[in-house]
Amino acid sequence: MSDERSETEAPRPTEQPIATSDEERGKRSVSKEDKKAEKLKAKAEAEAAKAAAKAEAEAAKAAKAADDDDKPRLRWKKKELPGGLWLKCEACGETIYKKTLLKGDLVCPSCTFHFTVPGTERIQMVLDEGTYHELAADLEALDRLNFTDSVSYAEKSRRTIERVGLKEALHLGTGEIEGRPVVICVLDFKFMGGSMGEVVGEKIALGCELAAERNLPLVIFTSSGGARMHEGMLSLMQMAKTCAALDELNRKGGFSICIMTNPTTGGVTASFASVCDVTLAEPGALIGFAGPRVIATTLKQELPKGFQRAEFLLTKGQIDAIVPRKDLRHTLARLIDFSERAWSEGESA
Repeated sequence: MSDERSETEAPRPTEQPIATSDEERGKRSVSKEDKKAEKLKAKAEAEAAKAAAKAEAEAAKAAKAADDDDKPRLRWKKKELPGGLWLKCEACGETIYKKTLLKGDLVCPSCTFHFTVPGTERIQMVLDEGTYHELAADLEALDRLNFTDSVSYAEKSRRTIERVGLKEALHLGTGEIEGRPVVICVLDFKFMGGSMGEVVGEKIALGCELAAERNLPLVIFTSSGGARMHEGMLSLMQMAKTCAALDELNRKGGFSICIMTNPTTGGVTASFASVCDVTLAEPGALIGFAGPRVIATTLKQELPKGFQRAEFLLTKGQIDAIVPRKDLRHTLARLIDFSERAWSEGESA
């Protein structure tokens, strides 16, 4: 019976122990740790390779620099061009080397367009070297109306003074033009657009008084956007004040010349700029009261070509002559010589 059982019954396979759930979790956690360790190891190896490559590159760069030191140096090296070396003409669009423009008194060599000249540079161009003596330089505007836009007028004036180094928009002083002594007033467009406020009006009046007192011709250069809106009615009052001052100078036998430069607009054009004994202008200067676009919108019609430019105004009799910048000093000297008779007639009267 035992043999039959052994033939008919197959032996049972050895039973494997069943893993518990805790053991399975342990195996999975070990597997995650291994993977994390492998990633960290790979990252460390990559960083080490990157550092080695960087060190190798620096060594190669140092070796190349050492080789270059042994070689003869080049006669020139490429340099970066600093900004502001070139300017574009407002009239013809020509690109001009700044030094060339300055050498030519800020006149475009292609189309002879006359750029706006800052007041200090204008004085240097017109007066004999070393003869200028500035007067009333400490006068500053007052914010009588407490005018406030994005900032107060007082704050805007303070910022402008710090930025441009001037206390007001008009230079007043004495000097000589080809040996002829004069009283000179120059509006500076970089100070609030050369706008006319109380200080500008006062300086024009002082210039007229000084010219009458010393029997000197008065020369005025204008470059302005008009009356200063921050001073409201007070700025408009300067139109009457300056005209009255020039009338008093004329009554005493004085002589005055105004040179309108680009741009001369607004209340300046409508007052002292237009009532001097002789009115000159630079070529292409914009001269008018309101701007061409405002006038065209108001009239609802197309304006003539060159409207409000010096050449157009000369044909209408508003100015006496257009004088290029290069001829201005000599022209002013000749006019001053003609003015000597005016003083003699004024004294005899």
